[in-house]
Amino acid sequence: MSHCKILYVCQEITPYLPESDMSVLCRALSQGMQERGNEIRTFMPRYGLINERRNQLHEVIRLSGMNLIIDNNDHQLIIKVASIPSARVQIYFIDNEDYFHRKAMIRDEDGAFFADNDERAIFFARGVLETVKKLRWSPDIVHCHGWFSSIVPVYLRNAFADDPVFKHTKIVLSVYDDAFEGELDPGFKSKIQGEGVGRKYLSHLDKPTYENLMKFVINYADGVIFETPEPAAPIVDFLHEKKKPFLEFQDKTTAEYLDHYQAFYNKILANE
Repeated sequence: MSHCKILYVCQEITPYLPESDMSVLCRALSQGMQERGNEIRTFMPRYGLINERRNQLHEVIRLSGMNLIIDNNDHQLIIKVASIPSARVQIYFIDNEDYFHRKAMIRDEDGAFFADNDERAIFFARGVLETVKKLRWSPDIVHCHGWFSSIVPVYLRNAFADDPVFKHTKIVLSVYDDAFEGELDPGFKSKIQGEGVGRKYLSHLDKPTYENLMKFVINYADGVIFETPEPAAPIVDFLHEKKKPFLEFQDKTTAEYLDHYQAFYNKILANE
């Protein structure tokens, strides 16, 4: 399949956030794959530090308003969109007053990890998939970038497994050098179990560190791409143990790297 429908789920994208390996790649893939004839949808969180007026974000009323229940609490899902003019790419933003209005991404002004980052990631994942359902758009590939997007594969293979929109969807996970120190909230495991996630593989989350989260998510991925030249050895070993297809780190200074991503997508789609 040379042309396909690709859903990008990104922790960060430039120009809405400062340039980083991840934010630059997410923009480049969205634009580059669209220019290659693929159909693209791209999502990211609407962090409070994103300037809505300058970036011309606006709410999509027909997609907003759903309440998502997380750990027995209601949280309203707001969907906003904006376009990157020079790239002719539209970006969807997942917003919520409780989780995304603070003026930071995943750490406070003192550099401390937000205590509710687990719930924020759960809300983001649910918000993306519920919105794609409303769009009635069936992606061939869902490509997740950053640990904050890593709950998406888990839900696709559990709570959304029987949904016809995602019936034939394949999952690609990009692994970056974005490890967090410490652990997510100790209740993370029970929170996602209450979201329709089966017991299989959940033991990885007995201690919800970055490494264990990646191992947990890799179980649900159809393919993995390394976005760092020196990925953590335990994650590489686990990937080999699970015999998952993977793409080595690609030099982004060469024009050919997008061709390698397209070829990897096609390889994953051919593995029925």
